[in-house]
Amino acid sequence: MKKLPTPCYLIDEQKLHSNMEKLAAIREQSGAKMLLALKCFATWGVFDLMAPYMDGTTSSSYYEAKLGYETFGKETHAYSVAYSHDDVKKVCLFSDKIIFNSLSQLTRFYPECSDIACGIRINPGISHSGFDLADPAREFSRLGVTSITDIETAMPMISGAMFHFNCENEDVAAFEKLLAGISLKYSTFLKQLDWVSLGGGISYTEDHFDCERFAQLIKEFSQQFGLKVYLEPGEAAVTHTTTLVTTVLDIVQNQKKIAIVDASIEAHMLDLLVYRESAGFQGTLATGGFEYQIAGRSCLAADIFGQGRFKTELQVGDTIIIKDAAGYTMVKKNWFNGVKMPSVAVLRTDGQIEVLQQSSFSDYKKGLSTKKLRI
Repeated sequence: MKKLPTPCYLIDEQKLHSNMEKLAAIREQSGAKMLLALKCFATWGVFDLMAPYMDGTTSSSYYEAKLGYETFGKETHAYSVAYSHDDVKKVCLFSDKIIFNSLSQLTRFYPECSDIACGIRINPGISHSGFDLADPAREFSRLGVTSITDIETAMPMISGAMFHFNCENEDVAAFEKLLAGISLKYSTFLKQLDWVSLGGGISYTEDHFDCERFAQLIKEFSQQFGLKVYLEPGEAAVTHTTTLVTTVLDIVQNQKKIAIVDASIEAHMLDLLVYRESAGFQGTLATGGFEYQIAGRSCLAADIFGQGRFKTELQVGDTIIIKDAAGYTMVKKNWFNGVKMPSVAVLRTDGQIEVLQQSSFSDYKKGLSTKKLRI
């Protein structure tokens, strides 16, 4: 760790492999196909470790779809809340399925993509989410079609549909209830379709999750309607696999001891700030020890990772390892304050560390301006 350039996202190959095995077991038991949700995790340098256990990728934009096609392979599903005409022309060149968010977009672009499998996103009006910010069925949601009339109109143009109605759902009983509601409400349409995506947001890889019961529910749903079912794990694929390794730059005191590290919550773990959650730290104590607030180096007053109790007093130069830094984290990193972007590395099963990516000043500069173009 002392040789590792910090800040650094460190992916543990063995832990990633463990998650993949859990997904593969659900895949085998349920008959469903597994697509990596690139909106959550798109670090393609480890796709070679993931591809043997999954069936392809699903995306939220043209760039994501193209990345999945070029670096992951297998099936490429394209979805976007709203496509431009240029987006559709491009994604149709390599996508196996294209899913539209609204009837108006489906109707507008169907003539250009009728030679590939088209689908539409359906908002069932029910969901499992602990955060209103991420609830796809929240009031006035723009995510998916809600009108039965619109679905009827879409049927001649589509072969499948997407229902994305979960966010961090660890409760199989809650999922079963939601799936039963969807099965009842949309049974007429489901019987006419070839495939359905049930989205992501399900914590398949947590130790307490009842994978066998979940797989059975998916299998029964698939058989009931004669459908190929797709699941779209994002966070479940990479949870607990990655840490953000940082170095203490300074220690200050203002009623409590504050250790400032060479990373930033706003720049490098933005989801924690957005959802007002605290980070966890490797090697800390539940009680006792030496308590510190771990803070980032940006000028944002609330650039605070959280509180931790450590076995010994922290010193400048010490390593602080922040847990769970993969899902919705590496894809959201940004150049706020011009703080150095974390490197990306993999801890291999033989104990060796391989650096996949390091950013430089030129990356920062290029991201802000390149050359002047007159249009």
